[in-house]
Amino acid sequence: MYVKSPSGATAALPRLALLALLAMAAACGGHRAGTVDPQAAAMLEVENQSFYDVTIYIVRSGLRTRLGTVQGSSAGVFEIPRTFVNPGLPIRFLADPIGPTPTPYSQEIAVWPGATIKLRIPPG
Repeated sequence: MYVKSPSGATAALPRLALLALLAMAAACGGHRAGTVDPQAAAMLEVENQSFYDVTIYIVRSGLRTRLGTVQGSSAGVFEIPRTFVNPGLPIRFLADPIGPTPTPYSQEIAVWPGATIKLRIPPG
C-alpha cells in the first residue's frame, strides 16, 4: 500500500496476506494543521490485483455506504463523501468480492481533507 499525503510525500508499507486490504490515513504521514484546504476532496484509489470484481464500501459504526465497483485486475478512483472526511471519526474500507471469497476489511483510519488513500487488493 502506498499513502500520499496532501503535501505530496509517499511512503510504501508491506502487504498483508490473503486479500487483506491495506489502508492508512494520509494524515499519518506528517499532517500539519493549516496546510490543507478544508474544502479539498479526499480520494480513494483502489488497485484490484485479484481476478474477482469487488464492490467497495466505507464502513463507520457498522453501517456500510457503497462507493462503487472495481473490476478484477484493474483500478478505480472514488471521491470519499464529505460526511466521512473527519479525522475525529475514523472509517474502514470493505472490498466485497463478487464470487466465493471472504470479505476483507481494512484497519480503521482517519481521513483528512485533501487526503489520497490507496488500497491494494492482492491476488487470491
